[in-house]
Amino acid sequence: MAGLDAVLEREAVTTALAPSLPAVRGRLTRQAPLAPLVWFKAGGAAEWLFEPADVDDLSAFLAALDPAVPVMALGLGSNLIVRDGGVPGVVVRLGKPFASVERLDETTLRCGGGASGILVSSTARDAGIGGVEFLRSIPGTVGGFVRMNGGAYGREVKDVLVEAEVVLRSGERVTLVNADLGYTYRHSNLPDGAVVVSATFRGEPAAPQAIQAEMDRIAAAREASQPLRTKTGGSTFKNPPGEKAWALVDAAGCRGLTLGGAQVSEKHTNFLINTGTATSAEIEALGEDVRARVRAASGIELEWEIQRVGVSS
Repeated sequence: MAGLDAVLEREAVTTALAPSLPAVRGRLTRQAPLAPLVWFKAGGAAEWLFEPADVDDLSAFLAALDPAVPVMALGLGSNLIVRDGGVPGVVVRLGKPFASVERLDETTLRCGGGASGILVSSTARDAGIGGVEFLRSIPGTVGGFVRMNGGAYGREVKDVLVEAEVVLRSGERVTLVNADLGYTYRHSNLPDGAVVVSATFRGEPAAPQAIQAEMDRIAAAREASQPLRTKTGGSTFKNPPGEKAWALVDAAGCRGLTLGGAQVSEKHTNFLINTGTATSAEIEALGEDVRARVRAASGIELEWEIQRVGVSS
């Protein structure tokens, strides 16, 4: 009965919220399952999932939405654990209207917040713009890259970002330059509830063939070292200063460690995987077990890189 009571409670909250939600031109879905939208293929539903028609639709919606309602942006769901009880409030997902990439000049691209790293790097290649090849290796969208200072293979978003257009939780549209975001390792000062709707990246002139060769090198390196064909969430823990998270996890004896349907990857120990039946609670608990074992073995406190959102069931 406890489970039924929880469902009824969520339904009551949703029903109470419904009359106060602003009208939209995009799609607004109640109790939308999020597991199909995240790489772990686990977790609960969004109380509301909003897919705006365009920036004006998003801005107007957030401006009219009760300020007490939490808002979270969702990209490709690659760096995310959605807890089994779901996500209260509104989850914003940027679709095709936000997935364009255009060349501004010989070295600069403007990219929609919903554009994938593969699309950005491929467009840059065709335009002869080098320096953004590393985005090919990050399984996410521009909005997530900007928020998390996404990086790989020696480069980070802070190295190429000129500015980002953001819709704040208040609905206000602002342009933030690189320095405004206070970038550190896998972190920015982007306010909670803000949604990145576009970003401008600057690279350098390069031959398309050379860019493609670098993209191929990166793709091959990922294929060889990461469990890409599993239900995973990408790098689980941040690299501590002067250390590699995977090496610390391996040294603590966690390679292949399991908890329910969750497992530490045998191929790359900084990846957790869903073997097919894992709940988000099992995935997160396994991660906490790994942190405890690393702490006991090395004295180093690993920090989560994967975002964990929502409520437990």
